Parts: sequence; structure tokens; C-alpha cells
Amino acid sequence: MTKDFAIVIPVYNEGKSIVETLNQIKNKVSGNYQIYIVYDFNEDSTLPFLKNKENLTPLKNKYGKGALNALKTGFEETKENYVVVFMADLSEGAENINKLMAKAKEGFDIVCGSRYMREGKQKGGPKLKSFLSRMGGISLRLLSGIPTYDISNSFKLYSRDVLNSFKIESTGGFEVGMEIVVKAYLRGFKIAEVPAQWREREHGKSRFKLFKWFPKYLKWYLYLILRKWFAVQEIKRR
Repeated sequence: MTKDFAIVIPVYNEGKSIVETLNQIKNKVSGNYQIYIVYDFNEDSTLPFLKNKENLTPLKNKYGKGALNALKTGFEETKENYVVVFMADLSEGAENINKLMAKAKEGFDIVCGSRYMREGKQKGGPKLKSFLSRMGGISLRLLSGIPTYDISNSFKLYSRDVLNSFKIESTGGFEVGMEIVVKAYLRGFKIAEVPAQWREREHGKSRFKLFKWFPKYLKWYLYLILRKWFAVQEIKRR
């Protein structure tokens, strides 16, 4: 039987640390959910720790390696009405998933976890990455009106209607979340944000590649700005 929402977690050799992640979800997340662990290869050190876990389905990345392909697999292979993207490193507290679902029940199609709105927080992480993320999110909100200050955060909830509405074009990694929100906003879907608290991971190594992926984020930033600008010009000509 299909659950109310899916929690999609891309992993890469998380090892025993995945146990803490799953325990926090079990203890802090309410509702009827199914967890999907998306892995790249059969030798991933995460897999032995997934045995005999309730409400959990391992999914092998069907498009090849990498975060983008893992998320695409998760989006396509789940059937629930809502999909929450959650990181295995617990950079976001599992209890924040409840906030996303509560907002979705109010009728929103996308709910963004936001570090930069009131009551949101960020602790640790590379300073340059944090600066670019904060400035990009805030400026895009001011320039385009998109209803989130933290569009680059991967911690988001998507309705199935949104995920079925367009083809993903991203080619890098986690910028896929930004692409989905931008396209959904331009198509009139309802978007909201809730405060989230982010902290640097304690175990393992981050897979975020700042200099490789920054141009990918910039593409969707400019895409939205230009689309809004052309829309304004069209209104002025009428």
C-alpha cells in the first residue's frame, strides 16, 4: 500500500552512520512514510546496515553514479504523493520533516527548508559556499519574488504533481532542487518555506563540489531572472 510520503536519501559509503540517521527518522518523524535509500553500487558500505529495517526500500541508482542521478531515481521510482529529499549526514534535523509535511497539508506543492528565513540557522560549513548560498537565495527572492530565501538548500518536499510536470535538465548535482523550484514557480505551483537548522556533517566527507556545481546553480538563477524580466517587458508593451 502506498504511503503518504517518501523520504529519499542518496548515500555514498555512509557505513554505520546511516543507523543514526534512520533512528532519528524513526523517533522524530510522524506520519505514514516510506524511506528510500538510493545507492550507486552494490559494494556501498551503507547496504549491510539496512537489513531488517522497517519502512525502508533500497534503490539502486539506475542512471549511473552521482547525486543528481540518485535523486532522479528516487523521484521516478517512488509512488507517494509527496517526496522529501533528506541527507544521510543529518545536516538537517529529522524533526524538520514534520514541518515540511504540515505545510504541504495546507495545499503547497513545494516546501523548502530555509536556513535564511526567520528562525532558520546554519552552523559550520565552508565560508565561501555559505556566503554564495545566502546571497544567491536572498537576492533571488528580492529580484524575482520567488517565495523562498533558500532556493539552493536540497532539503525540500515536492508534490507528485510537480515532479510529473516537466523533464529534469540539470547535469551537475544538487542544483536539481533549484531547477525544480524555479520551473514550478514559473508554472504557478504553490511554494512555501519553513525554518530549518543546518549543521556541517560530523561523519564522512561532503560530496558537494562548489566550483564544479556553482555554474549549474547560476544557470537557474539567471534563467528565472531573465524569464521574469521578459515577462515584465511583455506587460509593458501591452
